Amino acid sequence: MPDVITIGEAMAMFVARETGDLADCESFIKRAAGAELNVATGFARLGFDVSWVSRVGDDSFGRFILNVLKQEGIDTRGVSIDARYPTGFQLKSKVEDGTDPSVEYFRKGSAASHLSVEDYSPSLFNNARHLHLSGVAAALSESSLALLNHAAAAMKANGKTISFDPNLRPVLWKSEAEMVQKLNHLACQADWVLPGLREGMILTGRKTPQGIADFWLERGVKAVIIKTGSDGAWYKTAEGECGAVAAVKVDNVVDTVGAGDGFAVGAISALLEGKSLAQACRRGNHIGALAIQVSGDSEGLPTRDGLDE
Repeated sequence: MPDVITIGEAMAMFVARETGDLADCESFIKRAAGAELNVATGFARLGFDVSWVSRVGDDSFGRFILNVLKQEGIDTRGVSIDARYPTGFQLKSKVEDGTDPSVEYFRKGSAASHLSVEDYSPSLFNNARHLHLSGVAAALSESSLALLNHAAAAMKANGKTISFDPNLRPVLWKSEAEMVQKLNHLACQADWVLPGLREGMILTGRKTPQGIADFWLERGVKAVIIKTGSDGAWYKTAEGECGAVAAVKVDNVVDTVGAGDGFAVGAISALLEGKSLAQACRRGNHIGALAIQVSGDSEGLPTRDGLDE
């Protein structure tokens, strides 16, 4: 019986060993990448029982992803091996000055992009306590988005909690208007929505944290937590409780990719443990700060002992 279930795509990721243009790099380190997989990994390291639903190709990259899942203790019952389509991969540059690395994706037509309602297992989802969704899986294909909407509706009908991280990927959508419309539909099925400030502006058309939060709260969401970058986080509930939580100071930023996923792990895990919104933001800030101090999307996510320290 999983505490948390999530749906998404994982890819093999090749991280350059030296800085500079990817075209000039000759040596890479292989890692696993994917927003929803990062979140699943973070929850598993904190001691939650986690299921991850996806498809991987019948190839070496797919076997690599499955091995990573087993090493992290993530339940693979919801993962299908698709003999027709490949596992995607990506290349990521190495940076040492705190800027965002460049990432090139090779995911078109991947096995995960063919996720559909057929991948919904009632026995698996009905036994889960919480569903976490992100805008990445929603952008993969119309059939993948249909799966997310179906899972959200079923979980909501069964009284389970749902969290949603917009995690915008405009390049994967036909238009910004389509992205806004379909992600807002998905967001409004969630209990907790966790956008970045810029993401919130794009999706709601509003310019302030208060306005962004009110947009979703007026449509049935119970709480909105907004990542405000170097300022930390800001939250508001449907009951009108709101507040800001300061960021954790980091002296050496190594890799910013995965910071938002780390924040989601911290905030949602705290809420599932019955902690307040302020405590959830504080934990999210701490785990996000850990994530950006190492190279790799999930390498900085702590174990429970590490979090307690």
